[in-house]
Amino acid sequence: MALRACGFIVFRRLAQSSPPPDNIEYLLLQTSYGKHHWTPPKGHVDPGEDDLTTALRETQEEAGLREEHLQVVDGFLQELRYEVRGRPKTVLYWLAELRDPKMAVTLSKEHQDYRWAKLEEACSLAQHKDLQDTLRAAQQHLDPEQGKY
Repeated sequence: MALRACGFIVFRRLAQSSPPPDNIEYLLLQTSYGKHHWTPPKGHVDPGEDDLTTALRETQEEAGLREEHLQVVDGFLQELRYEVRGRPKTVLYWLAELRDPKMAVTLSKEHQDYRWAKLEEACSLAQHKDLQDTLRAAQQHLDPEQGKY
């Protein structure tokens, strides 16, 4: 059976001292297991749970950010497919803005560190091309003008 996980690409906008996209930072969490990779908050779908509910639950469990702290961005949903230990895995990511950019992140035991990073640093931390592509797609969704330069 294929593994299925869901989560959010969480971002915040810094004070409007700089124009988009330089005022956007993405939340990445560093796992406390394995190779200590960096990832947005996500996790496996529980039996009987719908995908969006999973994304909200996992974001609360892993980063301490509840539904009322987030503004889900319309029109963005990315699906990643890859193998984990020989088994197919599907991950769905929605895009959500942190309503209060100063809101504290509270990590679960699954993670040892977190970082707010602008796009290029986030892509560098992410390491996997499909996640880098997802972060770039999020940036493009938030700032469509960016691709025109």
